[in-house]
Amino acid sequence: MPQPPSAASRDEPVIRERGDACPGALRLHAADDGFLARIRIPGGLLDGPAALLLADAAERLGDGHLDLTSRGNAQLRGLGESCGGELAELLGRAGLLPAPSHERVRNVVASPLAGLDRAGLPDVSGWVPLLDRLLCADPGAARLSGRFLFALDDGRGDVAPLAGDVTLTACGDGALVWTAGSPEGVLVAGGDAPRAALVAASYFLDASGRAGTRAWRVSELPAEHALDVRVLADQLAAAGIPGRVADVPAPRAGDGPEPGIVAGPGGAAALSVLAPLGRLTAAQWRLLAGLGGRMRLTPWRGVVVPGLTHRTAGPALDALAAAGLVTAPGDPRRSVTACTGRPGCAKSRADVRADARALAARTAGPLPVHWSGCERRCGHPRGTAWVDLVATLDGYEISAPGRPAAPAAHADLAEALTAARSTTPSPSL
Repeated sequence: MPQPPSAASRDEPVIRERGDACPGALRLHAADDGFLARIRIPGGLLDGPAALLLADAAERLGDGHLDLTSRGNAQLRGLGESCGGELAELLGRAGLLPAPSHERVRNVVASPLAGLDRAGLPDVSGWVPLLDRLLCADPGAARLSGRFLFALDDGRGDVAPLAGDVTLTACGDGALVWTAGSPEGVLVAGGDAPRAALVAASYFLDASGRAGTRAWRVSELPAEHALDVRVLADQLAAAGIPGRVADVPAPRAGDGPEPGIVAGPGGAAALSVLAPLGRLTAAQWRLLAGLGGRMRLTPWRGVVVPGLTHRTAGPALDALAAAGLVTAPGDPRRSVTACTGRPGCAKSRADVRADARALAARTAGPLPVHWSGCERRCGHPRGTAWVDLVATLDGYEISAPGRPAAPAAHADLAEALTAARSTTPSPSL
C-alpha cells in the first residue's frame, strides 16, 4: 500500500526552495471554511484556565470547535480574516505564546500517561517545560521548520515510533537521545536530556546549512550530510553533556492509551478519551477542562485528564460518554480517523467526515480506517496498520497493508472494509 507523503521513502534528495508554510497561531492559513490557526501545546500539557480561554476563542472567533492534531496540538477553524490580533492577545493571556518568534517550532510530543499510571516508568512530563524554555530562549532554534518534531518517550515505546526528528527515550535514570533513522543514540543523564535534545536540533541545523537544501526534517538531509551519532556525542561533550553511544530500542506498536479509566499510584486516577474524528465542541472541551484542572492532548487525537481519584473517575467518565466522547475500547469510532474534507478543504472531493460517521457503526473492527478527501491523505495515523480510503470522482479507493488499491462505491464500502479487515493482520491495540 502507498505510504503517506510524509512517510514515503525518498530516492532523490529533497531540495526546498522556500520555508515551510505550516500554519501557526500567528500565521493563519486560509481554508474554504475561513482561516485556520494551529496552536502548539508542547507535550499536550494544558492547564484548566488556558484550556477555557481556548474554548472562548473557538466560540467568539471561530466555528465553535477545537480540532486535535496528530502532534497533540489544537486547531481553531472558521476564523475571520481580521481576528489575528485578538487571537494573539487571548493566547498571550493563556500563556500559549511565550515566544512569538518561536511559536511554530514548539513541536513536542510526550508519552501522555507518563507519571499517571502504575507502569513505574520515569515521568518525562517534567522534560517538556524545560525543553520548551530552552527552545524559546535560543535564537537559532527559530530557524527550525514548523514540521520539525521532538518526541519524549518514557520508555513504553508509544511516541518513539511517531517519526520524531529528535527523540528522547527514558532509560532508568538516564535518557537516550537519537535522531531520525539512526540505529544508535547517545545515553546521557536524565537531567541533561532537554539540553541534549536542543544540541541535537542545532546539529541538524548546521548539517542542513552545509547541505544547502533547506531541509525541513532530518530525513530530508542528503546522504552525504546525514547526522552521525559519534559527531552528536562529540557535540554533546563539548556542551558539557557527557554520554556514551548505545543502541536505539527496537520499535513498538506506537499506539496511544486505551479509552477508559487509568489507575494511578496511591488512589489517583486519570481518564483517557478520544475525540470522534478529532473534533471537540467548545462544550465538550470545557467539560474536559473542568474535571481535573489539567489536560494532556495526545498524538492520537485524544485527551488524558489527570487529577481524579478512583471514586470520582467513574462518574466523570460517564459524563464524558454522555457528552459524546469515545470512552471505551470497543467503541467503533475509536478506529476511525479522517482529514478535514469538504466543506473546509478546497482540495477534498468528498465530505469525508460525514461519510465516516455514517459508516463507522456498521463496520466495527480492530483496524483503524483513515478517510482522505484527496491523495495527500492529511492527518494520516502513524504507528499501526490501517485501511485507507481516498476519495475519487467516482467514490472511494480502498487499500490495506498487502492489498492493491481498488475502487469501491459508497454502497460497497462496508463490505469492502470487512473484506480488508479479514485479510489484514490485526495490530496490537
